[in-house]
Amino acid sequence: MRKLIVQQWVTLDGVVAEEDGGLGFVNVRPFAETSDPAYAEALLGLIEPVDTLILGARTYAQSTGWATAEGQGEYGDRLNRMAKVVASTTLTEAPWGDFPAATITADPVATVRELKRQPGRDLWLFGSLTLMRTLLEAGEVDQFQLLVCPVGWGSGTRLFEDRRELELLDTAGFSTGVVIQKYAVVN
Repeated sequence: MRKLIVQQWVTLDGVVAEEDGGLGFVNVRPFAETSDPAYAEALLGLIEPVDTLILGARTYAQSTGWATAEGQGEYGDRLNRMAKVVASTTLTEAPWGDFPAATITADPVATVRELKRQPGRDLWLFGSLTLMRTLLEAGEVDQFQLLVCPVGWGSGTRLFEDRRELELLDTAGFSTGVVIQKYAVVN
């Protein structure tokens, strides 16, 4: 059965979004010419096991630039070719540049459950905190991939609103200061 993997940028003190929803604490450009090659390779490896990207409506609106972004190389190519699902009760269409449009769902829990039963690679939810929390509460999140930035932010939206038990699967640090931590959700 397919897994739902959630990927979040996070500060050392657990902040995943600034007060305005931004990610100003992310201070690395993984695919710039000056990037740590091991870091760029690790990010590419994070999306290797997935074939479907799931987004909330706001994250979708912020992410459509990937369809036309230059300089993203193989990562951008893979991301653009993935099937996409957008959770929204207001969108009527979700284009992705010259690539196939995203499917829209008003019931993301039912959609994820159905996708998990279908053959294919794992599912990937990027950002989309409200959607992440809905799917976590429904017991559909199987794994977290946290990209921990070397900064304490102090205030903002925290990853978890309550206690969560996780099992460490893997961790890797890079010269960028970012540490990638993978956790299984313990239900």
